[in-house]
Parts: sequence; structure tokens; C-alpha cells
Amino acid sequence: MLLTIHVKNFALIDEAELNLGEGVQILTGETGAGKSILIDAVTAALGGKAGRDVVRAGADSALVELVFAVDEQDKRKALAELNIPLEEGQLIVSRRISGGRSVCRLNGETVPQSMVRRATELLIDIHGQHEHQSLLKKSKHLEILDEFIRDKAAELKKELKKSYDRYRALKKAAGEFALDEESRLREIDFCRYEIQEIDSAGLKPGEEEELALAYRRMANSRRIVEGMNRVYQLLDSEAEDSAVARIGAAAREVTFLAEYDGGLAGIQEQLYSIDSLMEDLRREISDYIEEMTFDEEQFRRTEERLDRIRGLQAKYGADYEAIMAYRQEREDRLNALERYNERREQTEKEYKAVCGRMEQLCGQLSEIRKKEAVRLTEAIRQALVDLNFLDVQVEMAFDRLSDFHENGWDEAEFLISLNPGEKMRPLAQVASGGELSRIMLAIKSVLADTDDIPTLIFDEIDTGISGRTAQKVAEKLSAIGRRHQVLCITHLAQIAAMADRHFLIEKGVEAGKTRTVVRSLDDKASVEELARLIGGVQMTDTTYRHAQEMKELARQIKKNKK
Repeated sequence: MLLTIHVKNFALIDEAELNLGEGVQILTGETGAGKSILIDAVTAALGGKAGRDVVRAGADSALVELVFAVDEQDKRKALAELNIPLEEGQLIVSRRISGGRSVCRLNGETVPQSMVRRATELLIDIHGQHEHQSLLKKSKHLEILDEFIRDKAAELKKELKKSYDRYRALKKAAGEFALDEESRLREIDFCRYEIQEIDSAGLKPGEEEELALAYRRMANSRRIVEGMNRVYQLLDSEAEDSAVARIGAAAREVTFLAEYDGGLAGIQEQLYSIDSLMEDLRREISDYIEEMTFDEEQFRRTEERLDRIRGLQAKYGADYEAIMAYRQEREDRLNALERYNERREQTEKEYKAVCGRMEQLCGQLSEIRKKEAVRLTEAIRQALVDLNFLDVQVEMAFDRLSDFHENGWDEAEFLISLNPGEKMRPLAQVASGGELSRIMLAIKSVLADTDDIPTLIFDEIDTGISGRTAQKVAEKLSAIGRRHQVLCITHLAQIAAMADRHFLIEKGVEAGKTRTVVRSLDDKASVEELARLIGGVQMTDTTYRHAQEMKELARQIKKNKK
């Protein structure tokens, strides 16, 4: 059950908090007061769309927080499987929206919007102002039936999904066996040629890098020798201005001075060490120059080998690992081509078998659907009678799709007759906007008997109705409220009278800013709001008495239905 809705800086709402209870929670208010803004805020908290424009002018961010009490063990188990821990049996869902970004949290832990949606779809269902228009789509009709038979078909649909994935994979694989024999043999020869070309090169890991370094050294050997000769001359001890001569002279000078100051011994030792190192360096450079030779044959072999490796890189991959990976792909393809006919026969055999299994599963699911559709349509018909459709008939027509699908092969559509003597016709061709709204309420009331979602929200379910029909809708909402927590936005006094808790949404101007506020109404204030809904601007003693009578009638109806 939804315990609390807290909204701050969302559109026109400065700050509002609703403390909810069991049964029917009614929200009323003038048109444009902000009733739907509250539903938009709840939808945003549940992971719906929310742009930066929802942040109240002058505020840095908007915040929506919902607190759910999760008492049902199956819900707790489902949330645990999603790795969502509860805190004292509660789930706190929050979303903060600022600028172009938003942050969603479950019990204080930041989570993606998809996780919020997966968690909260177990706890709440919102029927928006225009959701009844979805009844104009045939795909929605099968979705309603499947929700009705969810428990009876759950395992079957799970197996169907698994078989369909296999069916789709095998269908794709079977479609790839389109090579004629000549093309197959030609591709086999080409695969063998590429594998042989790679193997004959005898590639080694890191070889290209080593050869590139050697080639660069040999190609620049003359420049290297000339440069090292210049370095050697700079270190020549016989040259007066060389580094070696200068260090030697410095060492001799310090040795002479050390006779007068023993503290110069450390400097003297360092200079002699440097002098020794310089001599070692000159010998090493001399040896390098003597060993540095240019072998034209070796240079040619290195160049040819490097060209061959780079040629393979251009064809098969940028480095050794990529070339070997390509070779493995070619070998796998070669094996597949050599076993082409065998694999085709095996794939066709498996494809035929999975088609048979899909035929069986789809047939079983279709049989369950057609059988349960009779129960569903009769339940919807009875609910529509309760909603003042006095002589209505409802059926469900089925067609078979041309191919298997993840959801079977059925296409289903509600057929309806709203008046005596009228033939059954598709729902989309018959119902008006107000009638669609009542039909959706009837469907929701039927599904509520099998649905385990604790909280249902109806946003203006009263579209296009009045009078006795409004009273029937109110009674139906009250009936749903005995099994679920219901939140409903309405403009009709008959529906508002059924409130177990009544909230008034008002819009006003404070400090030059428009703001929406929410007030919880006691019995007296609720009757006054009913009188306003009945009488409009002028509230007379007659409208007030009528509102009192309406509230008392609602109490009696709820008492008698318990």
C-alpha cells in the first residue's frame, strides 16, 4: 500500500504531502488547480519521463518521494530477487530532478530508472486520463486477456519464450544455407589459400616490432657511425678542450690543493671516479664503432621479411594477434563448409523439430486463451451492466498470425454490442470516449479480482459520464477499493462521495507566485466540497443538504457491500 506522497518544487507545487490509507482516496479541485500535476509527479517517481521544465521556477531541483508498505510475502520475495532490501517492511522511492539530469533512489540507494520501474510495477498501476484510448489497439486486447490468465499460462509462456528463441535462431541458421555447390567449393579453396598463406609465413609474436627496429638501425647505420665518431672526438682526452681533458685537469688541481685541506678528499675521489667513467665510456663507444658494420645481404633479408609481414597485416589484421584471430575464423568457416551438407541436414532437422514444438505450445496457449476468453468477456459484460450498460454483449474474436511469435500465434479483438438488436462489432468501431472510459474501468475491475497489485490510480475515470452512470462508476470504484487501495481524481460528486479519504487540490497566488496546495478534508469539509461540485460557484442550503444526503448514501452503500 502507498503510505505517503511527498512532492516538493514540482511544477506549481511548492510542497505537498499526502498521507494515504486503505480504500478509496479521492482528489478533487477546480479545473487547472493541479490535480494531474500530482499524478505526473507520482509517474515521474515511478521512472516515467520528467524534463527539466517540471522544476518549479526559482528552485534548483524538484523532489518526489513515495513510501510503500510492503506486507505481502510474494512482493517481498520478488523485491529480494531484484536485490532491493526493505527497511522495516517499507520501500521508499524517490527521484530528484535538477537541470537536465535526475537521480532515482530506492531506500536511499541510487539506481537506474529501469530498476525503479521493475520494482514499482509490483506495487502500483496508474490508469491515466487517456489510457482508455489504448482499447482502440487490437494488441491491447490480447494483453488484457493474458493478464487475466497470467497464473494459468505463466509456465507455458515461459517455455514458449525459450522455444521461440531457439526457433528464431534455427530459422536464421537455415536461411544461411543458400550456397550452391560451385560457390561452396570456390569458398573452400579461398579459405585454404588464406590459411596456407598465413601458415607459410611462420609468424611469431613480437617479430614485426623486432624487425622494424633492426631495419631502422641498418638503414641508418652510416648516420649512426658518423654521429658516434663525433661523440668519440668530443671525449678525446688528447684534445685540450675535450670533456675528458678538462675533468683530468680538475682532478689534478684538486689533488694539489688537498695537501693543504684534507676536507677536499671527497671531491677529489668523485673527480677521479668521473674521470675513470669517462675513460670506460670512450672505450665502449670505440668498441661500438668497430662492431658497427653494414651487411647488405642481412639488410635485404630483413627488408623482405618486414614487407611480407606488413603485407599480411594489410590483408588480415593490424598485428600478430589479429592475424591469428582471422586465421581461426577462416579455419572455422572452412570446417563449416566442409561439413556444409551435414550441417544443413542437421539444422533442417532441428528446425523442423522446433517448429513442431512451437505448433504444440502455441496451440495449447491458444486453447487456454479461447476458453478463458469466455469467462473474461462474461465478467466484463457483467461489470458493464453494473456500470449502466443495460443490454450489452461482449465477445472475443481470434485470428491466427502467419508465423510463430514469442507470444504465440494469436491475434485477438474484443467485439461488443451496446444496444439491443445491434450486431457484434469491433470495439474501436462502436464505443465513444465516455464509453471507452467505462469499458476500461470494467476491465480494470475484473482484472482487480485476479490482480495482486496493491495500489491502483485512476486519473479522471469519469470522462463523459454523469447522473446514474456516475453513481454506478462510484459504486464500482468502491468495490475495487475493498480489495485494493484506490486513488482517484474526479470532478463528479457521486464519485467523490465514496471517498474513504478526501483531498482537495487548490491553486492560489502567494507572494506573486502561483502555487498548488493539497489539503486533507474532514467529513464536514468533504461535504462542503461535494456541495461545490454539485452547485458550482453558488452553494445554497439545498446543495449542501444534497451533498449531505449523497455522503450518507455512500456510507450506506459501502456498509451494505461489506
